[in-house]
Amino acid sequence: MRSLRSGFSPASLLTGAATLATLGALLVAAPAAQAADTPLRDLAAAKGKAIGTAVTGSKLTGTYGDIAGAQFNWLTPGNAMKWETVEPSRGTYNWAEADQIVAFAQAHNQQVRGHTLVWHSQNPDWLENGTWTPAELSTLLQDHISTEVTRYKGRLAAWDVVNEPFNEDGTYRSTLWYNGLGADYIAQALTWARAADPSAKLYINDYNVEGVNAKSTALYNLVKSLKERGVPIDGVGLQAHLILGQVPATFQQNIQRFADLGVDVAITELDIRMQLPAIEAKLTQQAADYKAVLDACVAVTGCSGVTVWGFTDSDSWIPDVFEGYGAATPYDENYVPKPAYHAIATALGGTTTPPTGACTATYGVTSQWNTGFTGQVRIACSGAALSAWRVSWSFGAGQRITQAWNATCTQTGTAVSCANASYNGTVTNGGSVTFGFNGAWSGTNPVPAVTLG
Repeated sequence: MRSLRSGFSPASLLTGAATLATLGALLVAAPAAQAADTPLRDLAAAKGKAIGTAVTGSKLTGTYGDIAGAQFNWLTPGNAMKWETVEPSRGTYNWAEADQIVAFAQAHNQQVRGHTLVWHSQNPDWLENGTWTPAELSTLLQDHISTEVTRYKGRLAAWDVVNEPFNEDGTYRSTLWYNGLGADYIAQALTWARAADPSAKLYINDYNVEGVNAKSTALYNLVKSLKERGVPIDGVGLQAHLILGQVPATFQQNIQRFADLGVDVAITELDIRMQLPAIEAKLTQQAADYKAVLDACVAVTGCSGVTVWGFTDSDSWIPDVFEGYGAATPYDENYVPKPAYHAIATALGGTTTPPTGACTATYGVTSQWNTGFTGQVRIACSGAALSAWRVSWSFGAGQRITQAWNATCTQTGTAVSCANASYNGTVTNGGSVTFGFNGAWSGTNPVPAVTLG
């Protein structure tokens, strides 16, 4: 559906000494990224299901890349294959991020879900603001589909060909495509996609169609009609951008009725947002909601799997669009698995239980100059809480702390120990605190490994 949260590539923004001066939030306390004894992808495969995530190509390194590669067997490009990205100006193509994601998936034995070929949103200005005859618009659409699908022919397992064609009442959404070509733009798009790659499964994807309602019934009737006409349609995507405590009671029933049409059903963009702060009761409810969605998919043979729309809160679109809401994904911003992660594992047949003491410390350098630097440490908890804390590390290149705030820090030789101030020792489940310090350095300033305890 929507964009993942935009990320900045340090390589594209910083050069030379400025890079060192603005590096921030360098994650060095390894979270319990592989929290289950068995990775989610292996649990899902044992049940014949996919477990996927939307990803941002520029972030597929470090801990983010490690989790994306180890835990999921499907990837969906969050933005990299949308029209405004791949053809920002007419006839000029940019495949860099899409190629990067496909290459990453191939290297990690993962399938890729292409997203998305025909949509009313995130189209380039030249297309959206142009004046087109129906014949011109049809040619543009066919060329776009043929070009993109052919580029990845044989390398993508599925495509979200048409995205969000319906209004909430089940009528067709007024879009560039519907207004210019009529409702049959959907059949045409599917037909062109099939011609470009006969092996890829072709989907129609929409939101608020998870339960039985007017919108999902319109989608059901469309799919039924397409199949009767012989139009290539292999599946439906139920996006599942859900709100805490609002998993539809008819979710499994709805999945089953689509499966009974003879098409695959995929949960394509699952996240479950909550009003912040993410207190323990909300995280518990969120875990129950995630499990309910996974349970519904597992129960229906025709449900091929579930994709989460970003696996970490740091990559989620929710806070940018829904003011006051967030914490919608299975991992928190520090890559610590939340109760929702363990609920997914349980629904897929895992037998592990959430770890106790799921709190981590993250060391970062927020600014740096010739003789000094400013650092920050963030202590965050998920599935646990602290009433007091102490963080320690060893400096490896002669660095020395000269001043600290929001903590009491001592240094003996290379060893540094920082304890909470009287007012910030409590870290709630789902909460965090930070402290900062200034330090002196000369020559190099390597990031130390920190210990919370």
